[in-house]
Amino acid sequence: MRKSKLIVILIILTSFIIGIYFYPQIPEKMASHWNVQGQVDDYMSKSWGLFLMPIISLGLFLLFILIPKIDPLKMNIEKFRKYFDGFIILIILFLFYLYLLTILWNFDNKFSMNQVLSPAFGILFFYCGILIEKVKRNWFIGIKTPWTLSNEKVWDKTHQLGGKLFKIVGIIAFLGIIFPNYTFFLILFPVIAVSIYTVVYSYFEYQKEKIF
Repeated sequence: MRKSKLIVILIILTSFIIGIYFYPQIPEKMASHWNVQGQVDDYMSKSWGLFLMPIISLGLFLLFILIPKIDPLKMNIEKFRKYFDGFIILIILFLFYLYLLTILWNFDNKFSMNQVLSPAFGILFFYCGILIEKVKRNWFIGIKTPWTLSNEKVWDKTHQLGGKLFKIVGIIAFLGIIFPNYTFFLILFPVIAVSIYTVVYSYFEYQKEKIF
């Protein structure tokens, strides 16, 4: 078994154990969603509140295991597998962190959810930038447009640029620590802008390749 798989299994198992342990102590209704100002705007039963996130983490983990097995270009995934494995650990850790914050909040430990999530988003997006720079052509991971999938050179150029831009997005996300009321916008707008830009960029790079 890969070391990364073992780490992820331990994280998910720990989250289930935490849910079982705190089940008798947690309120019947748990705060489960926060709006863009970081204020609670939705609740769910403690059964869902304590076990939905571990179940989602488990489902994502199984999906991540499946992807390298079913991708027609699976050999390319092996070329950046260690970075992909790192991403799997990081996304599961991100969800585990969110899970712990939710439990802490429901034990009446009030804090700015936007502020404490900002560095987590920053780390996640910055690592996405690292992963994107290393990704080789495949059908599931990376910036998949008709033009990147059709031309390996366009794929490489787009992902080199996209990786750098996502690192910048990660750095911008850290500003939410200082400006918690704007965390949502500091994360959403840069991600949308980079996503649109890389799609357009891949199209024009493909057109250049056709000309030459």
